[in-house]
Amino acid sequence: MKLTHHQYGKARVRVMKVARDGARHSLKELDVSVMLVGEFDASYTKADNSLVVATDTMKNTVNIFAKEKLGAENEEFGVALGEHFLKTYPQVQRAEIELLEHCWDRMHVGGKPHDHSFTGGNSTRPFAQILCTARESQVTSGVEDLLILKSTASGFAGFARDKFTTLPETNDRILATKLRARWTYQRKPTSYSKTNTAILEAMLDVFATQYSASVQATLYQMGEAALTIAPEISKITLTMPNQHCLLVNLAPFGIQNQNELFVPTTEPHGLIEGTVERE
Repeated sequence: MKLTHHQYGKARVRVMKVARDGARHSLKELDVSVMLVGEFDASYTKADNSLVVATDTMKNTVNIFAKEKLGAENEEFGVALGEHFLKTYPQVQRAEIELLEHCWDRMHVGGKPHDHSFTGGNSTRPFAQILCTARESQVTSGVEDLLILKSTASGFAGFARDKFTTLPETNDRILATKLRARWTYQRKPTSYSKTNTAILEAMLDVFATQYSASVQATLYQMGEAALTIAPEISKITLTMPNQHCLLVNLAPFGIQNQNELFVPTTEPHGLIEGTVERE
């Protein structure tokens, strides 16, 4: 028998940092995952832990680095964390850091933003992944669980049909999806946060303004927009589950439903994925 693959680490290390600028505070909350690849096979095959970095050490390292280095840019924090494990432990060949952010929105009281009170915000979660080796640190950024919808300017027609096909063709439907997008940097931008914002805005502009012949077509157009707006990235992968909104049949009651009343559903859903890269 032989061990063909192994990696290990610490997952779901939760940190929340309060940044204080006088009376005004800001919050940063992250789920951090650390995974290491290296010369750890003896711990599996020979019960030899002499080269193992304890996962509790990883947790403590995340906390100390969060105190000392975590600021506005999650990617910078992730790179510093990954490079630390490579420099500290020669048995580590690759460190993979994943950062998933929970966003807090500043509460408004009396029509003004409050200095230190927040609401949970929406479900959108900024994401970053850093892969550190002796040769390079590769950064991937993105978002998860971004729920977007448009109530028209979307259709689906001309698709293949067989004896099991019941779906009618349409040129006017609701398009809703919970977007997951991840883009890989080929060089470091002036600001990760500003570039990430520009990428997201470019994709949402396409979603809102371009007619959608299918989720597939919209996915490709959004990927093109991201690569056009940000020359620092080399590719983008999008996952767009089709959150179907089904037209309610009111005909039995003698009522016409002219694309007004729908039942929103999440399961089962179409699942459309694609990666757009530079040529």
